[in-house]
Amino acid sequence: MLQRIWAVIQKEFVQTLRDRSTLLLLLSLPIMQLLLFGYAVHMSVDRIPTVLADQSRDVASKAYVDAMVASGFFDVVEYVPNQAEMIRAIDEGRAQAGIVIPPDFAAHVERGDAQALVLVDGSDLFTSQSAYNAATAIAEVHSTQVLVKRFERSGMVSGDQGFLPFDALVRILYNPNLTDLWFVIPGMCAMILQTQTIAMTTAAVVREREVGTIEQLLVTPILPIELMVGKVIPNIVIAIINMLTVLALGVFLFDVPFQGNFWLFFGLAFMYVFSGLGLGLLISTVSQNQQQAQQLNMATALVGLLLGGFMFPRSAMPLGLRLVGNLFPLTYFIPISRGIITKGIGIEFLWEHVVALAVYVVLVIALASRAFRQRLD
Repeated sequence: MLQRIWAVIQKEFVQTLRDRSTLLLLLSLPIMQLLLFGYAVHMSVDRIPTVLADQSRDVASKAYVDAMVASGFFDVVEYVPNQAEMIRAIDEGRAQAGIVIPPDFAAHVERGDAQALVLVDGSDLFTSQSAYNAATAIAEVHSTQVLVKRFERSGMVSGDQGFLPFDALVRILYNPNLTDLWFVIPGMCAMILQTQTIAMTTAAVVREREVGTIEQLLVTPILPIELMVGKVIPNIVIAIINMLTVLALGVFLFDVPFQGNFWLFFGLAFMYVFSGLGLGLLISTVSQNQQQAQQLNMATALVGLLLGGFMFPRSAMPLGLRLVGNLFPLTYFIPISRGIITKGIGIEFLWEHVVALAVYVVLVIALASRAFRQRLD
């Protein structure tokens, strides 16, 4: 049995090393993906291009605009006379937000009924969310400061007394500065590994069928499960190299702290890589040709990305979609990756996901072997 598996492993290694351009692509693609995602994907947006229509031009309006700019979220790039010109600037793409300050703003501030209008381009999800949250928070803080100063001038409260009736202390666990890459990189490692592992083995069996070498395998005494294992192992080596590269870039290039046990993460990532390669083999076995295999690979990667918990929280999904998401190994490894890298927790907190991933590996390899045997019959 071991001799037969070793023969398949040698064959796969020879084919892989012979096609050096493909091998280089397999090793470099995860690096390119991580760099692109790491530098381009930011869920909190700052320095939003903003146009300003200050129709008051007094001390109060200047103080409010200075507070908006000082926050770092808004960057005034243009001054316009009215709201219509502001909307035109947003429509033309010159800005993504606008601030309208009505006339006599200072007088309204003194009376306590001042209002400023903030317009946000809603076509960009992350920009609109960041702008809305920032504008709301800045307005609350600025109005509170104005109110406190007014009371101090009137002698109703001294400068060393607290004005607000209570204070809420908020503590963010594991990511106190809300650095978005600390959220993104652990899930991104899982996403890139699934994409790579499925792609590497998707064409493994269907390629043998198209080039005619499947007949040569049929005359050998090799069993389907042995063929599956032999085709998976060489790709595991490449996947492990990719995994270590992605993790090293996340830690040393993007300064994402690795809080947990590295060897625990390595062992579970090895299991995860095996599950992705097995799923790729299953797709390859049931496909009629390489084009169909590639289409199934793309569909699997997209659905897994949407339902696995990388982009959207699974708790907010309907039960049916959560069940569909259970068909992808990404669903089980994302909590493992985030738990070990970000939280530093151990196997005692992750055992349910680990057991599910282990069962998934066994099932997907068994299904691939069974499907291959049925195709032979």
